[in-house]
Amino acid sequence: MQAAADFPAAPAGSSVACFHCGLSVPPGTHYAAVIDGQRQPMCCHGCEAVAEAIVAAGLTDFYRHRTTLSRRAEDLIPESLRGLKLYDRPDLQKNFVRAESEHIREAALILEGIVCAACIWLNERHVGRLLGVLEFRVNYSTHRARLRWDERQIKLSDILAAIGAIGYIAHPFDPNRQEALQKRERAVALRRLAVAGLGSMQVMMLAVGLYAGEYQGMEEWIRELLRWTCLILTVPVVTYSAQSFYRAAWRDLRRRQLGMDVPVALAIVAAFAASVWYTGKGGGEVYYDSVTMFVFFLLTGRFLEMTARHRAAQISEALVRMLPATATRLNTAGEEEIVPIAELAPGDRVLVRPGETIPADGTVIEGASNVDESLLTGESLPVSRQLGEVLIGGAVNVDSPLVMRVEKVGADTVLSAISRLLDRAQSEKPRLALLADRIAGRFVAVLLVVAAVVLAAWWSLSDFDTAFRVTLSVLVVSCPCALSLATPTAMVAATGALTRLGVLTTRGHALETLAQATHVIFDKTGTLTFGRPRVAAVETVGGLETRRGLALAAALERGSEHPVGRALVEAAGESIPSATDIRNTPGNGLEGWIEDRRYRIGRPEFVAALSQTAATERDDLDAASTWVALGDEAGLLAWFRLTDALRPDAAAAVAALRARGLTVELLSGDRPDAVTHIAREAGIATATGGMSPQDKLERLRALQQRGTVVAMVGDGINDAPVLAAAQVSLAMGNGTQLAHASADMILLSERLEHLVDGVDMARRTLTITRENFAWAIGYNLIALPLAAGGWLTPWMSAIGMSFSSLLVVVNALRLRRF
Repeated sequence: MQAAADFPAAPAGSSVACFHCGLSVPPGTHYAAVIDGQRQPMCCHGCEAVAEAIVAAGLTDFYRHRTTLSRRAEDLIPESLRGLKLYDRPDLQKNFVRAESEHIREAALILEGIVCAACIWLNERHVGRLLGVLEFRVNYSTHRARLRWDERQIKLSDILAAIGAIGYIAHPFDPNRQEALQKRERAVALRRLAVAGLGSMQVMMLAVGLYAGEYQGMEEWIRELLRWTCLILTVPVVTYSAQSFYRAAWRDLRRRQLGMDVPVALAIVAAFAASVWYTGKGGGEVYYDSVTMFVFFLLTGRFLEMTARHRAAQISEALVRMLPATATRLNTAGEEEIVPIAELAPGDRVLVRPGETIPADGTVIEGASNVDESLLTGESLPVSRQLGEVLIGGAVNVDSPLVMRVEKVGADTVLSAISRLLDRAQSEKPRLALLADRIAGRFVAVLLVVAAVVLAAWWSLSDFDTAFRVTLSVLVVSCPCALSLATPTAMVAATGALTRLGVLTTRGHALETLAQATHVIFDKTGTLTFGRPRVAAVETVGGLETRRGLALAAALERGSEHPVGRALVEAAGESIPSATDIRNTPGNGLEGWIEDRRYRIGRPEFVAALSQTAATERDDLDAASTWVALGDEAGLLAWFRLTDALRPDAAAAVAALRARGLTVELLSGDRPDAVTHIAREAGIATATGGMSPQDKLERLRALQQRGTVVAMVGDGINDAPVLAAAQVSLAMGNGTQLAHASADMILLSERLEHLVDGVDMARRTLTITRENFAWAIGYNLIALPLAAGGWLTPWMSAIGMSFSSLLVVVNALRLRRF
C-alpha cells in the first residue's frame, strides 16, 4: 500500500471523482490509495482509510463487482468488513473478550480454513507480526486461537481482517458455531474422500488392464479407450477432491512460503497434466492411477487426523458446554425469573434446583447440598457445599435446592480459566514441536531442490519420460506431513487424557519436561497434607479473652489465602474487627493495625520482634501440631494450636514416584519436627523445615546447578517463587491464584496419585513422540534415495507417504487409552 503522502495533490479546478464514493475530489487534496496495482484518487481521509482497509482485507472484488456508485454510508463498505467492525463494540466484546489490564485484551477465536500444521504456523507468524498483537497461538486440535492485544495500537477488527487477507476466516469462539463448523468440515471431507475413493477404485481396475496389455499385448483402440476413460474418471478427483491442496499451496505461495501442500499440489498437477498430454498424444506413460491413489490416501490420512483432532477437542468443548443456557434469578421480592446466563451479574441471587447446573461462580447463601464436580476436578464423589462455601460454575447440584450469590461471571469464572489454560497448553509448542516445524519448513525447500536435481540427472542419463516418472515419485514419497504431526497429535491426546483425570496441563512444555524430571520437591501444608487445618486450642496471655484473641487473629488473616489464615477466620465467626495497613512477610507472618494498635501474627520470633523481646519457646510442642503466635508492641497475647492431616494417598504416591527412579524431597516453612513427622509418615527420606521462600529457592537452584531436572509440587503464596523457578511445576487445585499462575500443571482433583499418572503419561508421551520422530525421519531417509534411484513407482510412493502420516496419527492416539 502506497502512502497517501506519496501522491501529488489534486490539481486546481479538478473534476476528478473519488474512486470510492464518486464525489468530486477537492482541489489541492492528496488522498489516494493503490487498488489492484493502480493509483486511485480519494476525496477525503475517510474514503482513503476505508479503501485501505478493503485492500488490506483482500476485498478488492467489492470495487470490481459493484454496478453503480452509492453515497449511502452502508453501501460504501463491504458487508464482510462491516461485520468485522462490529467486534470492536464494547457491548459485543463483553461476551468473549477478557480485560487483562486497562488496555490489554484477551479473546478466544475460531479459525476456519485450517487444514494442517503449516496453516497454524502461517497464521501465528502473520498475526504475530502485527503492531499491537502481544500473543497469538492456535490450538491444533480445536482450531481455537488465543489472542492478546493492546487496544491502543490495534483494533480487533483489524486483526480479523489481517487473518482474512491470507485466506482464513476468524470469528469469536462460540461452541454451537464450532460444532456446526466441525460437522460441515467432516461432511465436506467425507464427500471429497468418497469421490476420490470411487475414482481411484475405478481407475485402478482400468489400470490393471493397461498394465496387463503392456505385457500381453493390446489393440491400440482398446488402450486409447481405457486411457480416455481413466482421464474422465480422474477429472472429478483432481478438480474437486484435491481442491484443499491447491488452496493451501496457493496461500503459501502468495505469502512466499513453502508449506507442506506445495509439493503435494505440484505433484498432482504435474502428474495429471503429463497424463492428459500423453493421452492426447496417443503414447507415453500415464499416471491416472497414481494421481487418484495419491489424493485418496492423502485425504484418508487427513480425515483420520481430523477425526483425532475432533475427539481430542471434546474435553475442551465439554468444559465450555457445562454452563447452562439460562438461570433462575431471584429479584428483590424473591420472585423467580428465567434469564440467559449472559445477563447474570455479580451480586445476583440465583436459585439452583437439584439436578440443575450451577450457572456461575459464587457462594451459598441458603441451603446445603452435595455437588458433582467430576467434570471439573476428576473427583467422582459429590462434595458437600454448605452456607458460605464456594460453588463453581459448571458443577451439578445433586440433592437439595441452593440459593447462591453470584461472584464471578463470563471470562472471570473458574471454568473459563480452566478452558483458557487448556487452550494455552495445547497451542504452546514444546521444544520437539518447534524443532519439527523448523525441519519441516526447510524440508520442503530441500525436497524441491532435490526433485530438480533428480530431474536433470535422469534426463541427462535417460529420456524425459523416465526422468519425469522418477521426479514425480520423489515429490510424492517425501512429504513432511508426518514430521509436523509427530508432536502435536501426541501432546493433544495426552493433555486430553490427563484432563479427564483432573490433571490440567497449562503449559506446552510441561509434559516434555516432567518426563525428564529427576527430582520431585513437595511442600507440606496443602500439598502432602489437606491444607485445611483446624484450630484445636487457644491459649491467651495476660487475661485476654479467647474470643477477642481469635477476633484479632482473624482480622489480620481475613484477606489471606493461606490455610492457617482461613482456619483462624473460620474459628473466629462473624464478629471480626477491621484491620488496616496489613503487610505480609512471606515465611514469617502478617502485621497490621487494629483500633490504633499494631499487631503481628505468625512465627514466635517474628511476633516477639515487634515488642523487642526474646521469642518464647513452648515446651509442649508435638510433631503433629503447628503453633501460631499473636502479639502487639507490649508483648505476646495468644497462642493458637492448629492440626492438619496427611492426605491418605500421600505415602502411596511418594512410594510410586520413588519406584520410578525419582528422588523425593520435602521443603517446608513449618517447624522442623513437624516437617520430619510428616516426612516419616509419607516415606520421604530428605525433609527440611523452617525454610523461608528464599531458602527453598536456594535449595532448588543448588539442585539445578548439579544438572537435575526438578518438578515442584506446591500450594499457596509462599510457593509461587519456587514454582516459577522450577523446570516444571504443579499446583494443587485448591491453591491460590498466584500459585496457579506460576504452575505448569494443576492437580484439580487434589489427589496425589494423579501426579504419578501425570509422570507416567509424560514419559509415555515423550516415548511416542520420539517414536514418531524416528519413523518420520527414518522413512524419508530410506524412501527418498529409493525414489531418486528409480526403484519406486509413483503409486508405490503415494501408498508409502500416506502410510507414514497415518502411522504417526494412530501411534499418537494410543495415549487416549491411558
